[in-house]
Amino acid sequence: MPTGFFSLILHAHLPFVPYPEHPHLREEETLYQAITEAYLPLIDVISNLHKSGVAPRITIGVSPLLCEMLADPLRQSLYTGHLENLLSLTEQEIKRTEREAPEFVSAAKMYHEKLNAAWRLWSNQLNHNILPTLGELQTADMVEIITSSATHAVLPLISTVEARRAQVEVAVANYRKHFKQTPRGIWLPGCAYEMGIEELLADVGIEYFVTDAQAILYGDPRPRYGIYAPVRCPNGVAVFARDPQTSQQVESSVIGYPSHAAYRDLSTEAPLERLHTHLRGNGERRPLDLKYHRITGRDVPLADKHPYDPEAARQQTAIHADRFIGEHTKQIERLRDSLNGRAPLVVAPYPAELFGHWWFEGIQFLDTVFRQLHLNQQAVAAISLGDYLRSNAAIQIQQPSSSSCCAEGYFKVWLNEDNAWISPHQQAAEIRMIKLANNYHEPPNEQARRALNQAARELLLVQSSDWAFQLYQGVMPEHATHPFHSHIRSFHWLADAVEHSAINEDRLSEIEQRDSLFAELDYRIFKSKQ
Repeated sequence: MPTGFFSLILHAHLPFVPYPEHPHLREEETLYQAITEAYLPLIDVISNLHKSGVAPRITIGVSPLLCEMLADPLRQSLYTGHLENLLSLTEQEIKRTEREAPEFVSAAKMYHEKLNAAWRLWSNQLNHNILPTLGELQTADMVEIITSSATHAVLPLISTVEARRAQVEVAVANYRKHFKQTPRGIWLPGCAYEMGIEELLADVGIEYFVTDAQAILYGDPRPRYGIYAPVRCPNGVAVFARDPQTSQQVESSVIGYPSHAAYRDLSTEAPLERLHTHLRGNGERRPLDLKYHRITGRDVPLADKHPYDPEAARQQTAIHADRFIGEHTKQIERLRDSLNGRAPLVVAPYPAELFGHWWFEGIQFLDTVFRQLHLNQQAVAAISLGDYLRSNAAIQIQQPSSSSCCAEGYFKVWLNEDNAWISPHQQAAEIRMIKLANNYHEPPNEQARRALNQAARELLLVQSSDWAFQLYQGVMPEHATHPFHSHIRSFHWLADAVEHSAINEDRLSEIEQRDSLFAELDYRIFKSKQ
């Protein structure tokens, strides 16, 4: 028995982007960035750990929305072109930097090597689809894949039990489609929980979920082992809580590891005049992620920033990995003493995109951490949340408290003075969808069935937490308001068309193609239970 356990959770999610109208759509390129810098390197690292006999047992949450985008053949084709474009650009950049800016040559060559590796992995091993390989890594006991709500909706802010249930049931059905089994766990978006959600989870066979610390700390009764052991809701569903100390250590942009001066500066980019054909059609810069400077201070002009040194960054990553292991070994030893000898569990959830994209060197960090944990398993053992439940450790029964992560621990991020206008539209659409499902036990015809199914998809997209979150952040609010209005208008048009038996085939087909997801969905999932 090790002194304690460490469980890493990487939650992968991006907002839904309608069917790409052209290859350089800004929102679509966000997906390309995540694939190139986070998802492909993560799969590569886990595969190499597997070959080395190291089982990291990472818990990976993949939202159903992201699954649908990653599995889409058109997006796969567009991403392939994007990757080819980047490879061509890096070849030019090596020549340019050798001629004009030798201080950037090592970074240019590093980018070319990484993109070549990404190309080989994407084209030769993955066959342009990440999901099957993730499933294989789960079968090989390298990772444990969990789901999320269907469209990353914050469940406590959904007004009806029917709509909450639909978010969960659609998610589980989608997981089965992509991974051929039922998920054991779920990432509740925003770690948002309130009493009753566990009943919906139990109904579909989900065994556990993840919350923020206060859900357990303020639960009833008080947790015997704090947040360093899971609890079980009265119905048996297990609850794991995030360790704030561990999260801040890695995730904080101010005091966390990614802020170190040796690491790549995310805010800089290759010179605009050098990009030429790599701009959008209107001359606007595209996110190409060729960044040549290291972090040199928040307000330092670009001309005064220092060149990025890949080797120095790699060495610093090893130092931070050593520090991370050392500090958590000490933390676990202290906790074990305070927990009367029980081996503590430290749960560390992060956005998957943090590693490799937001923190460029983060993938190297993970690789080193799990190799070191493997060499010293008697001190701290890597474990997935499902592994912990299989260990049959005694788990306290508790009713967790309502809570979420971010902004004082409640629902302020998704319901505040800037985004509260969204909620009435969501609630009205939920009630209308439930009435449609109750009234149309069977669709009048095939066209009505398609319209009802698409109305259900539009409602699920209306419920996405991404729109409220983006408005809360206050960056480019049009990227939240435009898609939200599009989905809510489409929903009501479809509902009207069904109710008045006046479905325009061209309009229906256009909406189906634009918001193409969850092909397996049946609108009657919103039907009230008697």
